[in-house]
Amino acid sequence: MTEHLQQARDDLEQAEKSADDSDIREDIRETADAFADYAMGDTEPDHALVDERLNTLRQIKERSDGTTEDKVESAIESVEEYREGIEQA
Repeated sequence: MTEHLQQARDDLEQAEKSADDSDIREDIRETADAFADYAMGDTEPDHALVDERLNTLRQIKERSDGTTEDKVESAIESVEEYREGIEQA
């Protein structure tokens, strides 16, 4: 399941490179780093953490365009697939 988070991180790294706005780049970098921590960590994030990150990504997508927007959308899809596999509390 961590492959979804790794894919999201990869997409976000590409989105960061294509972003024109420094605030968007920073938000993308922070979210990508969180996914890297989740993928490498011993514990899985719960629904609340994943939902928080998804909300951030959706906000980034609204502020983006072109390649950045496309890569953020791809990351959202990967995280949503990951979220489906998380057991409900």
